[in-house]
Amino acid sequence: MKTILGLTKACHVGPTITVTLVSLLLATNLWWEGPALVIAFGVFLGQLLVGYTNDLYDFADDLKHDRKSKPLVEGIITTQQLVKAIKIITPLAVVVNLFGPLGIYGGLIYLFGVGLGISYNFYFKSTPFSPLPYALAFAALAASVVVATNRTPPIWLLTAAAALGVAAHFANVLKDLDQDLTSGIKGLPQLIGKKNSRVVVSILLIFTTLLLNNVNPNTPLLAIGLAAAIITSFAPDKLIFKTLMITAVVDLILLLSAANSQIGSLVI
Repeated sequence: MKTILGLTKACHVGPTITVTLVSLLLATNLWWEGPALVIAFGVFLGQLLVGYTNDLYDFADDLKHDRKSKPLVEGIITTQQLVKAIKIITPLAVVVNLFGPLGIYGGLIYLFGVGLGISYNFYFKSTPFSPLPYALAFAALAASVVVATNRTPPIWLLTAAAALGVAAHFANVLKDLDQDLTSGIKGLPQLIGKKNSRVVVSILLIFTTLLLNNVNPNTPLLAIGLAAAIITSFAPDKLIFKTLMITAVVDLILLLSAANSQIGSLVI
């Protein structure tokens, strides 16, 4: 039970569930529930790999800053157990994504996104190009589902997904930005500082909301999304991710509505 709890916490529950749910809703919108569930499971496995490798690579730094919320620091799981879990999940993630409903092309695109997430953990996190894996990985997730239905992903979908990915990156870094700097972690958010990072998050969320509303207009959602996006520029650190999530939910609704109206459902 202790190991299961540790593995659950190490997967970064919030982001993993969010990304999995988004993939399920998008797949259901473009396809139907049967394949959508399998696609979501494959996405879930990929997110486990990203989360586990993140905790594994960050263990020394998490220990340095006594981040007790991390299961390795808390001691409820060991690095050996985490490595074993990665070795088990990796082939399973490859099989489910390549030979499931995503197909070879869709599966490769999604696994490319997973690889980008892992590359962020081991390399891009400490470079000025830190937003790049987030932009490409989020776009790859959206593209993989559309490609699996034998259609070409529209530019607006890829752009919106990439912008949300970068916004999530900047917002997620804010809470540990000062500690990151003391550890020599200098991604783009750390280099430009908290104030500028907040502005980046706000601009990206406003842009995404306007883009998606332009594809499929919805005035009430537009107002809520823009208000929450603007608040991120001055909200306290503890609230910024919440305002990000409000905007993300609004953008998700707009995205799904736009996908349904502009891409259409696959008739089987």
